[in-house]
Parts: sequence; structure tokens; C-alpha cells
Amino acid sequence: MSDLWTGEKVRLRGIEPDDWEGFRALALDTVDARNADVVEPPCSDESFRAWTAERAGRPPNPATYRLVIETRFEHAFVGAVTVGETDARAGRFRTGIEVTREHRRQGYASEATELVLTYMFAEQRSHKCEVEVYAFNDASLALYRSLGFVEEGRLRQHEFFAGTYHDVVLLGITADEYWAGRARPSLR
Repeated sequence: MSDLWTGEKVRLRGIEPDDWEGFRALALDTVDARNADVVEPPCSDESFRAWTAERAGRPPNPATYRLVIETRFEHAFVGAVTVGETDARAGRFRTGIEVTREHRRQGYASEATELVLTYMFAEQRSHKCEVEVYAFNDASLALYRSLGFVEEGRLRQHEFFAGTYHDVVLLGITADEYWAGRARPSLR
């Protein structure tokens, strides 16, 4: 593949103004929103339009970004992947992913995460990626473990929602761990 942002199943791209409906769908599923973050009060359609329009107008920033995940051939909105909390001195960054319910368990999240890891390790000279996952989110824990992430710790009773405190699992993967058994990108 000659495009670093395209895999066999998905393509990662910048946010466009028309993506507002996809982001609204992600936010409206409060069970899924809680698995990834916190449940926010409902927003208007205009709020989602303004949010995506503002982000679509931002210049690219390799240290912190959110990309849309779309199916490679149908160009259907699958979800989003983020990079943030980048520490260039330490070579560390964090990532996260959200996928619409109808696109789960099809390999999209795994491939999108691998595309981001490849970019950050091969192009940005990052050394380590970290993720935080709620301890009850078995699907996300399985995803990251399948990619080679290792549990590094647990923040006990760290987040409060749904009427109780929840643990957060910290996982990480180094560039060397990621490249073990994978082909590095080629210049050809």
C-alpha cells in the first residue's frame, strides 16, 4: 500500500463538515459513550455541525489529532481515532478509538490503531504509546492486548459515573514491541 493512512479495510482521514452525523451517532449511544469517556448532556444538531466545521478547518498537527475512520471502498463513517498527550522529549503519546456499534468486530478498530501506531513510530519517532481503558470495557482491553499492548497498572476507583467509582487499566506498547513480527513501512 502506498498510502500510510489506508489499510485493507479502512482509510483514516481528516474530519470534514459532513461528518457531524457520524459524531452525533457516537454521542447519542450513551452506553458506548460511557465505555469510552463520560456521558455528556445532549447537543443540538447545529452544535455537532459547528464542532465538525471548526475541526475541519484546523491545520494538521502531528502531536494531537483526531481522524475519521471510514471503510476503504464504501467510504462509510466507522468512527474516530485520536492521538494526544504527546510528550516529544520522552517519545510518548496516548491514543484512543471509538467505533460505531454496527462496525464493531470487523477488524476496523484494530487496523485503524495499527495505522496510527505505524505513523507515530515510523514517522514521528515516538517510542511508546499508552492507553487508558475502563476495567469493565472487555472489548477494548481485548483489542489493545491483541495488538501487543501490555498492562502496566491500574488506577483503582479512579473515575466516577453511573453512580459508582470505576478502575482504569493502563496499557502500553513500545516501538520495539510493536515492530516485533511486523514489517516496517517501505520507501517503495
